[in-house]
Amino acid sequence: MVPSAESTHLSRPQACGRRESTMTRPVATVTLAALVVLAVLAPAAPAAAQAPAVSPVTDAVLADPPPESWLNWRRTQDGWGYSPLDRITRENVGNLRMVWSWAMEPGSQQTTPIIHEGVMYLASPGNIVQALDAATGDMLWEYRRQFPTARGRGRPNRNIAIYQDKIILNTADANIVALDARTGEIVWEAEVADSSKGFFFSSGALVVEGVVVSGMAGCLRFWEEGCFITGHDAETGRELWRTSTVARPGEPGGDTWGDLPMMFRGGGDAWIAGSYDADLGLTYWGVAQAKPWAQVSRRTDADALYTSSTLALDPATGEMRWYFQHLPGESHDMDETFERILVEVDGRPSVFTMGKLGILWQLDRETGGFINATDLGYQNIVDIDPETGRMSF
Repeated sequence: MVPSAESTHLSRPQACGRRESTMTRPVATVTLAALVVLAVLAPAAPAAAQAPAVSPVTDAVLADPPPESWLNWRRTQDGWGYSPLDRITRENVGNLRMVWSWAMEPGSQQTTPIIHEGVMYLASPGNIVQALDAATGDMLWEYRRQFPTARGRGRPNRNIAIYQDKIILNTADANIVALDARTGEIVWEAEVADSSKGFFFSSGALVVEGVVVSGMAGCLRFWEEGCFITGHDAETGRELWRTSTVARPGEPGGDTWGDLPMMFRGGGDAWIAGSYDADLGLTYWGVAQAKPWAQVSRRTDADALYTSSTLALDPATGEMRWYFQHLPGESHDMDETFERILVEVDGRPSVFTMGKLGILWQLDRETGGFINATDLGYQNIVDIDPETGRMSF
């Protein structure tokens, strides 16, 4: 069930992940021991000994993926989450029947698989990646990261990424691991932050032009380094840049935290993967609320940049081209860190997003200028200036 002896200690088959085919197996309660025997001895998965062929996933392929592929968290770099496949319709959807199922690891499940050339790359809680034959459910290889269980094994992993011949996993212990898409063996590994300080990844990377762009999470505690977004070389894992999502003392925006030392400027997590505009050469990221949550704890009612904002970053350098702060200095944990969806409206390139308040924002993708905010009417926390988009509580 594993491709080579070298990867056995990290990629051993596990009973809880055994495929169940509804075409051949009755509904029954199966003991763990029986599952272990099946995982090791069952002859139903001869393909597991053969590594899948993988065509390189280039920047051109990521920009325009084949209809049957799902190569980004939301399929395409613009964040649409739309599939052009049309064989399943309103008329025939009721005729679908289950062909196989796969038992995932216990924990919070929020993952989106990668689909490339008939192989499903699936992440599970606990930093586990499995390559499955998408037609049969047979496991081709598996990677299991080993780290202290106290460090968030059950945390969600919302997505993994694929680039060239590598699967990119952002881990719950704040590392990035590149796996060979054919075998699951480690190609490179980079420690991004010290997980003993609470840092972790809960979402995967956005890979553009050879750069693995990742947003850090777990910025609940107070440490001098603060929260950040990083760029790593997709070929080697070398860190190329690191951009703080919290304005530092003495830097532009630093005064929006009052006189708080950097150690106490918390929050600013970027826990959802970003989007990318190839024409403008910009990636777009949402940033979560400030911590401490309450203004009184921060000893200031100032804006606390760059929390609760949209950031436009150059993926090659990490330079912040612009920012727009949706909820300056807020105290209600109303995250604005969710997906950024790129749409052209009346010829104007726009980025749309919505946070917990249910306000749909439209910003100019090139400049970050405010265009519109539509309140869906489910909140009574803020009022919006229709000209500037500035909030008042």
